[in-house]
Amino acid sequence: MNHSLDTAKTKPDTILVVDDSPDNVLLVQSILEEDGYHIEVAEDGEGAIAQVEANPPQLILLDVMMPGMDGFEVTERIRQQKALPFIPILLITAYDQPSVVKGLDSGADDFIRKPVELEELLARVRSLLRLKHSVDERDEIARQRSDFVSRLTHDLRTPLVAADRMLSLFQQGALGELSPPMAEAVATMSRSNRNLLDMVNTLLEVYRFEAGRKVLNFVTVDLKAVIDEVVQELNPLAEEKGLDLKKQEEIEGNQTETKVEGDRLELRRVFTNLIGNAIKFTDEGSVKVSLKQVTETEPPTLLITVEDTGPGVSPEDQNRLFERFRKGKHRNSGSGLGLHLSQRILESHNGSISLESEVGKGSRFTVKLPVKVE
Repeated sequence: MNHSLDTAKTKPDTILVVDDSPDNVLLVQSILEEDGYHIEVAEDGEGAIAQVEANPPQLILLDVMMPGMDGFEVTERIRQQKALPFIPILLITAYDQPSVVKGLDSGADDFIRKPVELEELLARVRSLLRLKHSVDERDEIARQRSDFVSRLTHDLRTPLVAADRMLSLFQQGALGELSPPMAEAVATMSRSNRNLLDMVNTLLEVYRFEAGRKVLNFVTVDLKAVIDEVVQELNPLAEEKGLDLKKQEEIEGNQTETKVEGDRLELRRVFTNLIGNAIKFTDEGSVKVSLKQVTETEPPTLLITVEDTGPGVSPEDQNRLFERFRKGKHRNSGSGLGLHLSQRILESHNGSISLESEVGKGSRFTVKLPVKVE
């Protein structure tokens, strides 16, 4: 068969057959091995899950009716393991239509009824393996693209840092006095270079998170102090635009107050981005930062809101605002990376971020973080 010719040049696909009946296993195994596939066998659900975790196959043929853990539960447990690659699951069932629906809802990709017909089995196996190879190829292309962008971003950073330092020397007069027109031109170049450097740094951080290479330094962090620093640092930008940047707190008594377990630099990055965006996108009115402790949750939660009187975000844009490279429609919109990175940082801290907004009435971002339990 064609498949046998293909696998003569490459490693054959591994198919895990899960069935508690030796006769059924022997039948399916003989059909598939004849077609050139490598077959592994598991007699029950627990054994199947252990084999999948240890050495993921390219396809799973799974009998629905097994003692103990049935095929539906095995499928659900495999699909719950996000670290596993995509593995198509073909259910083998003697049941009626409702069981097929239940199997597909549990995460299976296809089904075949008993008694198994040879040609139908091979056709469904080939179809699911084509799907598997297509997904693997897509993921590999995405991985290579991400790796390329990460390397390119890292290489871009070096000349930008050098340019930033050289422009600083010009502005400090270390290389001679500049005429007013030259000073203005150098200042413009410095701002543009710094904006590009910030974009490159943010992009590099995004890819570190997505590649699992980001190392976080978790310590006890007083979030109130972090937000105070950010507000103080960004207040001159607000004053320059005539905006009222104010901070409110609703912390009761001596409860563990505002301490969380996290990476201080990364959390500072989140609130610098949120408050900085609110100032950038608001032309008149105010930016309000609120800090509140919610004790009804376990553990208690800190709610930090950043609310502005800017143009607001349309409902269709709200659904995509945290996606990578999704820029807003405001004239000052940046690279579309800041909110995506903020979301990734907060998720790594068991936190979350959400947005409430109405066009023409401003936006409110809400960050939730668990309070450190002493």
